Amino acid sequence: MDKKLLIRKALESKEKAYAPYSKFRVGAALLTSTGKIYTGCNIENASYTPTICAERTAIAKAVSEGEREIVAIAVTGDSQWTYPCGVCRQVIREFGKDAIVIVVNSEDEYKEYKLSELLPHSFGPEDLNN
Repeated sequence: MDKKLLIRKALESKEKAYAPYSKFRVGAALLTSTGKIYTGCNIENASYTPTICAERTAIAKAVSEGEREIVAIAVTGDSQWTYPCGVCRQVIREFGKDAIVIVVNSEDEYKEYKLSELLPHSFGPEDLNN
């Protein structure tokens, strides 16, 4: 995995954020099991509730292209150590139980976690009685 490329893509994506209300831009880049990278930025809405986070934008793009497994995701925001919100952690979990989450301040300053560290005792598809 090329962490530096993933980090650069997340930083580039943050610049495309649509955040006229909060002024808090977030960018994300995820790597799938097929080796493809998908990016996303936060997209706010005047009525607030329909706002979508950068991580979920990237995941939606990947899933809409047929991807089903996230290997890693890099996230960066306008403040130090912007972590995925709880909703995003759960959506990452749906497609990346063992995903690596890279929280980025700059190309050279980042922290790396297993998703299970950020979302312990998580609930996933295997927990449903089908």
